[in-house]
Amino acid sequence: MLNLPVFKAAAVQAAPVFLDTDATVDKTCALIAEAAGNGASLVAFPEVFISAYPYWSWVMNPVQGSPWFEKLCKSAIELPGPEIRRIAQAARQHRVNVVVGVNERSRHGVGTIYNTMVFINEEGRVLGRHRKLVPTWAEKLTWAHGDGESLRVYDTSVGKLGGLACGENTNTLARFSLLAQGEMVHVASYISLPVAPPDYDMAEAIRLRAAAHSFEGKVFTVVSCSTISTEIQDAISASHPEAREMLARRNSAFSGILGPDGRVIGEPLIDDEGIVYADIDLSRCIQPRQMHDIVGHYNRFDVFDLRVNRRPLQAARYDDQDGPAGDEAGWDLDPQPETAREARG
Repeated sequence: MLNLPVFKAAAVQAAPVFLDTDATVDKTCALIAEAAGNGASLVAFPEVFISAYPYWSWVMNPVQGSPWFEKLCKSAIELPGPEIRRIAQAARQHRVNVVVGVNERSRHGVGTIYNTMVFINEEGRVLGRHRKLVPTWAEKLTWAHGDGESLRVYDTSVGKLGGLACGENTNTLARFSLLAQGEMVHVASYISLPVAPPDYDMAEAIRLRAAAHSFEGKVFTVVSCSTISTEIQDAISASHPEAREMLARRNSAFSGILGPDGRVIGEPLIDDEGIVYADIDLSRCIQPRQMHDIVGHYNRFDVFDLRVNRRPLQAARYDDQDGPAGDEAGWDLDPQPETAREARG
């Protein structure tokens, strides 16, 4: 007998405490508690919520933005580390699954950072991370490329859970690689992007991308987008006054939850801080797949052949090394080995 989960999901739309890692972790834990108090079993946070998005790369030239890059590197976190451990403890305390975006600093290179999504289950166990495959446009001044090792779907109490960051939700093959692993709940993390061209409606673009994935894959998509606080506006416009008007532009953030028909469930949040909730019944993913199951009967695998390289990229390989090298060395999937084992019985 197939019994698919029924649960409440929460999509957070908020701004980090700009470049203040500890304060943003505090805010993250408080939002987890709030969402759990309202019955959520899954809480999704925005792209690089811990603890800044590099808006300076959109309004300054590379030389002017370089000091800001240094600040971002210093505020970035390593995995594993105390910051993600605190968030995992909050997830375990409140019995919720959490997906949170972070700036991840390489353990072997202080000038290399990744745009990373961290997946944590309700037992407080870190299931894994996903590093954004390709930084978008001006983001290439900030983040390194991720690799295929992190294109994974995780078994959780809310079903098979996967996710992608911002613009890579337009990467058809990346999305298909998750669907092919049985993904039923997709987290799409975003940032508010008011610095896009004047005729670009960021909020509508986010909704459209989420609708495409939900409709094509017959899955639920939880969209979490950050906002731009006056603190962020003040910091960037201190040296570039023209940035204030750009950063205050409306229709730049969208957070909401979409069903397998591609439609938004309830009311989304546009621009304002808050949490969006929706009840999800994964059984709704079944009937639409009778018509179009693109990872099953509605495909021609004798015609199409997708191969995904999931070997982690490393700076060097050492012949005398028994375990993984590079940033994978020391990546403990359980931030609280003893207590998490006790919780699992």
